[in-house]
Amino acid sequence: MKLSHKDIELLQLIEKDANLSVSTLAKMLNVPEDEIQEKLDLFVKENIIVQYTALVNWSKVKEHNGVTAIIEVKVTPKRGVGFDEIAERIYKYPEVQSLYLMSGSYDLAVTVEGKSMNEVASFVSDRLSTLDSVLSTTTHFQLKKYKHDGTIFEDRDDDHRMVVTP
Repeated sequence: MKLSHKDIELLQLIEKDANLSVSTLAKMLNVPEDEIQEKLDLFVKENIIVQYTALVNWSKVKEHNGVTAIIEVKVTPKRGVGFDEIAERIYKYPEVQSLYLMSGSYDLAVTVEGKSMNEVASFVSDRLSTLDSVLSTTTHFQLKKYKHDGTIFEDRDDDHRMVVTP
């Protein structure tokens, strides 16, 4: 599907803020509302827009105790299907939030969420590492999220230090 410059702008706007109304988008792009709605419907139908989501700062929710880990996975690709077959097996696990084929020292980057570090460790040792094509894994636990999908999570106060010059 060939997209126009306005189509790309529309996608960029809703990717940045999916809460923008059709009316607001139409005004921002100087396009009639019905045309915006038709484009959005087409983008959903064509799987260009896959899902509308909310970005939650879980560190602000005291009752949430989950952990996130990024797991580097080295695998042996299979002839004829490459990495796709093992990737499909991995992304079907409900703990897996994202999965990317990477260049560099490992093949797949897997983001996993669990209720505890032990739960994530069990997933890695019992399910992920035991898959036939998996050669090795390296798990990194997320300690703090500063920025995600272009959104900064830090509440930044102005710098109140005194300026000192020699």
